[in-house]
Amino acid sequence: MNKTTHTLALVSALLAGSAAQAHVVLPAGGANVGSNYDAAFRVGHACKDAKATTAIEVELPKAFQFKEAVARSGWKLATPKAGAQGGVVRWEADSAATALPGTEKTTFVVRGVLPSTAQTLHFPVHQICDVGRADWAQIPTAANANDKLEFPAARLDVLPDNVAAIDVRDAWVRAAVPGQSGTGAFLTVQAPQGAKLVAVKSAAAGVVEIHEMKLENDVMKMRAIPALELPAGEQVKLAPGGLHLMMMDLKQPITAGQTLNFTLTLEDANGKRRERQIEAQVRSGATAGQDGRHGAHQHH
Repeated sequence: MNKTTHTLALVSALLAGSAAQAHVVLPAGGANVGSNYDAAFRVGHACKDAKATTAIEVELPKAFQFKEAVARSGWKLATPKAGAQGGVVRWEADSAATALPGTEKTTFVVRGVLPSTAQTLHFPVHQICDVGRADWAQIPTAANANDKLEFPAARLDVLPDNVAAIDVRDAWVRAAVPGQSGTGAFLTVQAPQGAKLVAVKSAAAGVVEIHEMKLENDVMKMRAIPALELPAGEQVKLAPGGLHLMMMDLKQPITAGQTLNFTLTLEDANGKRRERQIEAQVRSGATAGQDGRHGAHQHH
Protein backbone atom coordinates (compact mmCIF):
# COMPACT_ATOMS: atom_id res chain seq x y z
CA MET A 1 0.00 0.00 0.00
CA ASN A 2 1.53 3.36 -1.00
CA LYS A 3 1.56 6.49 1.16
CA THR A 4 -1.49 8.02 -0.54
CA THR A 5 -3.45 4.78 -0.20
CA HIS A 6 -2.64 4.59 3.49
CA THR A 7 -3.58 8.22 4.05
CA LEU A 8 -7.01 7.93 2.41
CA ALA A 9 -7.71 4.68 4.23
CA LEU A 10 -6.84 6.37 7.52
CA VAL A 11 -9.05 9.35 6.67
CA SER A 12 -12.01 7.04 5.98
CA ALA A 13 -11.46 5.24 9.27
CA LEU A 14 -11.24 8.51 11.20
CA LEU A 15 -14.40 9.87 9.61
CA ALA A 16 -16.27 6.64 10.25
CA GLY A 17 -15.25 6.75 13.89
CA SER A 18 -16.15 10.41 14.22
CA ALA A 19 -19.60 9.92 12.74
CA ALA A 20 -20.27 6.98 15.03
CA GLN A 21 -19.52 9.14 18.10
CA ALA A 22 -21.59 12.08 16.77
CA HIS A 23 -18.65 14.42 16.45
CA VAL A 24 -19.13 17.49 14.28
CA VAL A 25 -18.03 16.28 10.85
CA LEU A 26 -18.14 17.05 7.15
CA PRO A 27 -19.46 14.47 4.67
CA ALA A 28 -16.88 11.78 3.92
CA GLY A 29 -15.45 11.37 0.43
CA GLY A 30 -13.66 14.66 -0.14
CA ALA A 31 -14.03 17.26 -2.91
CA ASN A 32 -11.94 18.30 -5.90
CA VAL A 33 -9.41 21.12 -6.17
CA GLY A 34 -10.75 24.49 -7.24
CA SER A 35 -14.39 23.46 -6.89
CA ASN A 36 -17.26 25.31 -5.26
CA TYR A 37 -17.96 23.44 -2.06
CA ASP A 38 -20.84 23.41 0.40
CA ALA A 39 -19.27 22.56 3.74
CA ALA A 40 -22.18 20.98 5.64
CA PHE A 41 -21.12 20.57 9.28
CA ARG A 42 -23.25 17.87 10.87
CA VAL A 43 -24.11 18.39 14.53
CA GLY A 44 -25.30 15.14 16.08
CA HIS A 45 -25.95 15.98 19.73
CA ALA A 46 -25.62 18.70 22.36
CA CYS A 47 -22.60 19.07 24.67
CA LYS A 48 -22.14 16.78 27.66
CA ASP A 49 -24.93 17.24 30.24
CA ALA A 50 -26.57 19.87 28.00
CA LYS A 51 -30.07 19.90 26.53
CA ALA A 52 -29.49 22.13 23.52
CA THR A 53 -26.88 23.71 21.25
CA THR A 54 -27.14 27.49 21.38
CA ALA A 55 -24.27 28.55 19.09
CA ILE A 56 -21.87 27.13 16.50
CA GLU A 57 -18.58 28.76 15.48
CA VAL A 58 -16.58 27.48 12.51
CA GLU A 59 -12.97 28.55 11.96
CA LEU A 60 -12.26 28.59 8.22
CA PRO A 61 -8.78 27.60 7.05
CA LYS A 62 -6.92 30.26 5.06
CA ALA A 63 -6.90 28.02 1.98
CA PHE A 64 -10.73 28.13 1.91
CA GLN A 65 -12.19 31.16 0.10
CA PHE A 66 -15.43 32.14 1.82
CA LYS A 67 -18.52 32.90 -0.28
CA GLU A 68 -21.52 32.76 2.07
CA ALA A 69 -23.12 30.88 4.94
CA VAL A 70 -26.68 29.58 5.00
CA ALA A 71 -28.84 31.46 7.50
CA ARG A 72 -31.09 29.66 9.97
CA SER A 73 -34.47 30.92 11.08
CA GLY A 74 -34.30 32.11 14.71
CA TRP A 75 -30.51 32.37 14.69
CA LYS A 76 -28.15 35.34 14.27
CA LEU A 77 -25.44 34.87 11.64
CA ALA A 78 -22.02 36.58 11.57
CA THR A 79 -19.59 35.94 8.72
CA PRO A 80 -16.40 37.24 7.09
CA LYS A 81 -16.71 39.31 3.91
CA ALA A 82 -17.31 37.37 0.70
CA GLY A 83 -13.98 36.47 -0.87
CA ALA A 84 -12.13 36.35 2.43
CA GLN A 85 -9.50 33.67 2.94
CA GLY A 86 -10.26 32.14 6.32
CA GLY A 87 -12.17 33.85 9.11
CA VAL A 88 -14.93 32.74 11.49
CA VAL A 89 -18.59 31.97 10.84
CA ARG A 90 -20.91 32.06 13.85
CA TRP A 91 -24.56 31.07 14.26
CA GLU A 92 -26.25 31.95 17.58
CA ALA A 93 -29.79 31.07 18.60
CA ASP A 94 -32.00 34.09 19.37
CA SER A 95 -33.54 32.33 22.36
CA ALA A 96 -33.88 28.98 24.11
CA ALA A 97 -36.94 28.32 21.95
CA THR A 98 -34.92 28.41 18.72
CA ALA A 99 -31.86 26.53 20.04
CA LEU A 100 -31.07 23.11 18.59
CA PRO A 101 -32.41 20.37 20.91
CA GLY A 102 -29.92 17.69 21.84
CA THR A 103 -32.23 15.02 20.40
CA GLU A 104 -32.14 16.56 16.91
CA LYS A 105 -29.46 16.41 14.21
CA THR A 106 -28.89 19.10 11.62
CA THR A 107 -26.24 20.72 9.42
CA PHE A 108 -24.73 24.21 9.39
CA VAL A 109 -23.61 25.11 5.87
CA VAL A 110 -20.74 27.32 4.70
CA ARG A 111 -20.14 27.83 0.98
CA GLY A 112 -16.75 28.54 -0.50
CA VAL A 113 -14.10 27.74 -3.09
CA LEU A 114 -11.46 25.10 -2.48
CA PRO A 115 -7.73 25.64 -3.11
CA SER A 116 -6.10 24.71 -6.41
CA THR A 117 -3.71 22.19 -4.83
CA ALA A 118 -4.59 18.86 -3.22
CA GLN A 119 -4.33 18.93 0.57
CA THR A 120 -6.20 18.24 3.79
CA LEU A 121 -8.15 21.11 5.35
CA HIS A 122 -9.18 21.22 8.99
CA PHE A 123 -12.13 23.26 10.25
CA PRO A 124 -12.16 23.70 14.06
CA VAL A 125 -15.79 23.90 15.24
CA HIS A 126 -16.82 25.33 18.60
CA GLN A 127 -20.17 24.11 19.89
CA ILE A 128 -21.70 26.23 22.66
CA CYS A 129 -24.58 24.76 24.63
CA ASP A 130 -27.01 25.75 27.38
CA VAL A 131 -24.57 23.95 29.68
CA GLY A 132 -20.88 23.99 28.77
CA ARG A 133 -19.30 23.70 25.34
CA ALA A 134 -17.45 21.25 23.09
CA ASP A 135 -14.46 22.45 21.09
CA TRP A 136 -14.02 20.15 18.11
CA ALA A 137 -10.63 21.63 17.35
CA GLN A 138 -7.93 18.96 17.68
CA ILE A 139 -5.80 18.65 14.54
CA PRO A 140 -3.60 15.61 13.79
CA THR A 141 0.13 16.20 14.12
CA ALA A 142 3.24 14.05 14.03
CA ALA A 143 3.14 13.98 17.83
CA ASN A 144 -0.43 12.65 18.11
CA ALA A 145 -0.60 10.63 14.88
CA ASN A 146 -1.15 7.38 16.78
CA ASP A 147 -3.68 8.81 19.23
CA LYS A 148 -7.44 8.71 18.98
CA LEU A 149 -8.43 12.35 19.21
CA GLU A 150 -11.31 13.01 21.57
CA PHE A 151 -12.40 16.28 19.96
CA PRO A 152 -11.15 16.22 16.34
CA ALA A 153 -11.65 19.18 14.04
CA ALA A 154 -13.82 18.55 11.00
CA ARG A 155 -11.60 17.60 8.07
CA LEU A 156 -11.88 17.68 4.30
CA ASP A 157 -9.68 15.97 1.74
CA VAL A 158 -9.13 18.27 -1.23
CA LEU A 159 -8.52 15.78 -4.03
CA PRO A 160 -6.62 16.07 -7.33
CA ASP A 161 -8.88 16.96 -10.25
CA ASN A 162 -8.78 13.44 -11.70
CA VAL A 163 -9.75 11.64 -8.46
CA ALA A 164 -13.43 10.95 -7.82
CA ALA A 165 -14.92 12.35 -4.62
CA ILE A 166 -16.61 9.31 -3.11
CA ASP A 167 -16.71 7.51 0.21
CA VAL A 168 -16.60 3.70 0.03
CA ARG A 169 -17.36 1.44 2.97
CA ASP A 170 -17.38 -2.33 3.50
CA ALA A 171 -16.28 -3.38 0.00
CA TRP A 172 -16.16 -7.17 -0.40
CA VAL A 173 -16.36 -9.90 -3.03
CA ARG A 174 -18.04 -13.27 -2.73
CA ALA A 175 -15.60 -16.15 -3.14
CA ALA A 176 -16.09 -18.28 -6.28
CA VAL A 177 -15.80 -22.07 -6.52
CA PRO A 178 -13.35 -23.57 -9.06
CA GLY A 179 -14.77 -23.33 -12.57
CA GLN A 180 -17.24 -20.58 -11.69
CA SER A 181 -17.17 -17.84 -14.34
CA GLY A 182 -18.68 -15.01 -12.33
CA THR A 183 -19.31 -13.65 -8.84
CA GLY A 184 -20.67 -10.60 -7.08
CA ALA A 185 -19.00 -7.61 -5.46
CA PHE A 186 -20.70 -5.42 -2.86
CA LEU A 187 -20.06 -2.07 -1.17
CA THR A 188 -21.68 1.01 0.29
CA VAL A 189 -20.94 4.29 -1.47
CA GLN A 190 -21.68 7.96 -0.92
CA ALA A 191 -20.84 10.90 -3.20
CA PRO A 192 -20.80 14.13 -1.13
CA GLN A 193 -21.73 16.37 -4.08
CA GLY A 194 -23.68 13.74 -6.02
CA ALA A 195 -22.55 11.79 -9.08
CA LYS A 196 -23.23 8.76 -11.26
CA LEU A 197 -21.27 5.52 -11.06
CA VAL A 198 -20.83 4.82 -14.76
CA ALA A 199 -18.16 2.11 -14.96
CA VAL A 200 -16.24 -0.40 -12.86
CA LYS A 201 -13.11 -2.33 -13.84
CA SER A 202 -11.00 -5.04 -12.23
CA ALA A 203 -8.03 -7.02 -13.53
CA ALA A 204 -9.65 -10.07 -11.91
CA ALA A 205 -12.57 -10.06 -14.39
CA GLY A 206 -13.06 -9.51 -18.10
CA VAL A 207 -16.20 -7.49 -17.43
CA VAL A 208 -17.69 -5.81 -14.36
CA GLU A 209 -21.29 -4.60 -14.70
CA ILE A 210 -23.63 -2.73 -12.37
CA HIS A 211 -26.65 -4.97 -11.83
CA GLU A 212 -30.00 -4.59 -10.12
CA MET A 213 -32.52 -7.19 -8.97
CA LYS A 214 -36.19 -6.55 -9.71
CA LEU A 215 -39.36 -8.52 -9.16
CA GLU A 216 -41.30 -8.76 -12.44
CA ASN A 217 -44.46 -10.86 -12.66
CA ASP A 218 -43.50 -12.63 -9.43
CA VAL A 219 -40.12 -13.54 -10.91
CA MET A 220 -36.91 -12.00 -9.55
CA LYS A 221 -34.81 -10.83 -12.49
CA MET A 222 -31.30 -9.45 -12.68
CA ARG A 223 -30.28 -6.93 -15.31
CA ALA A 224 -27.37 -4.64 -16.07
CA ILE A 225 -27.92 -0.89 -15.74
CA PRO A 226 -25.78 1.70 -17.57
CA ALA A 227 -25.21 3.91 -14.50
CA LEU A 228 -26.06 4.16 -10.83
CA GLU A 229 -27.30 7.48 -9.46
CA LEU A 230 -25.58 8.59 -6.26
CA PRO A 231 -27.66 11.45 -4.79
CA ALA A 232 -25.62 14.06 -2.95
CA GLY A 233 -24.80 12.99 0.59
CA GLU A 234 -26.90 9.81 0.49
CA GLN A 235 -25.49 6.34 1.14
CA VAL A 236 -26.25 3.81 -1.60
CA LYS A 237 -25.81 0.19 -0.58
CA LEU A 238 -24.90 -2.55 -3.06
CA ALA A 239 -25.71 -5.83 -1.32
CA PRO A 240 -26.76 -9.42 -2.06
CA GLY A 241 -30.32 -9.58 -3.38
CA GLY A 242 -30.31 -6.00 -4.66
CA LEU A 243 -27.96 -3.63 -6.42
CA HIS A 244 -24.51 -5.18 -6.86
CA LEU A 245 -21.48 -5.41 -9.11
CA MET A 246 -21.35 -8.52 -11.30
CA MET A 247 -17.86 -9.77 -12.11
CA MET A 248 -17.87 -11.93 -15.25
CA ASP A 249 -15.24 -13.83 -17.24
CA LEU A 250 -13.08 -14.29 -14.15
CA LYS A 251 -9.36 -14.19 -14.89
CA GLN A 252 -8.16 -15.87 -11.68
CA PRO A 253 -9.41 -17.97 -8.78
CA ILE A 254 -11.43 -15.85 -6.34
CA THR A 255 -10.73 -17.31 -2.91
CA ALA A 256 -11.45 -16.09 0.61
CA GLY A 257 -8.73 -13.89 2.08
CA GLN A 258 -7.63 -12.35 -1.21
CA THR A 259 -7.71 -8.62 -1.83
CA LEU A 260 -8.92 -7.45 -5.24
CA ASN A 261 -8.46 -4.04 -6.85
CA PHE A 262 -11.23 -2.11 -8.57
CA THR A 263 -11.41 1.17 -10.48
CA LEU A 264 -14.66 3.12 -10.07
CA THR A 265 -15.50 5.76 -12.68
CA LEU A 266 -17.85 8.54 -11.62
CA GLU A 267 -19.48 11.25 -13.70
CA ASP A 268 -20.44 14.59 -12.14
CA ALA A 269 -23.33 16.89 -13.04
CA ASN A 270 -21.17 18.60 -15.70
CA GLY A 271 -20.33 15.32 -17.42
CA LYS A 272 -16.73 15.22 -16.18
CA ARG A 273 -15.46 11.74 -15.36
CA ARG A 274 -13.06 10.89 -12.56
CA GLU A 275 -11.75 7.64 -11.10
CA ARG A 276 -11.15 6.23 -7.63
CA GLN A 277 -9.19 3.07 -6.88
CA ILE A 278 -10.45 0.80 -4.09
CA GLU A 279 -9.56 -2.57 -2.60
CA ALA A 280 -12.08 -5.21 -1.56
CA GLN A 281 -11.55 -8.38 0.45
CA VAL A 282 -12.85 -11.72 -0.76
CA ARG A 283 -15.10 -13.50 1.75
CA SER A 284 -16.44 -17.03 1.77
CA GLY A 285 -20.13 -17.56 1.03
CA ALA A 286 -20.79 -18.75 4.58
CA THR A 287 -19.56 -15.55 6.22
CA ALA A 288 -19.92 -13.00 3.42
CA GLY A 289 -21.59 -9.86 4.62
CA GLN A 290 -21.60 -10.87 8.27
CA ASP A 291 -18.32 -9.30 9.26
CA GLY A 292 -18.63 -5.52 9.06
CA ARG A 293 -15.05 -5.00 10.21
CA HIS A 294 -13.68 -5.29 6.68
CA GLY A 295 -13.76 -1.90 4.99
CA ALA A 296 -12.62 -0.36 1.72
CA HIS A 297 -9.17 1.11 1.30
CA GLN A 298 -9.28 4.02 -1.13
CA HIS A 299 -6.29 5.38 -2.97
CA HIS A 300 -5.33 7.07 -6.19
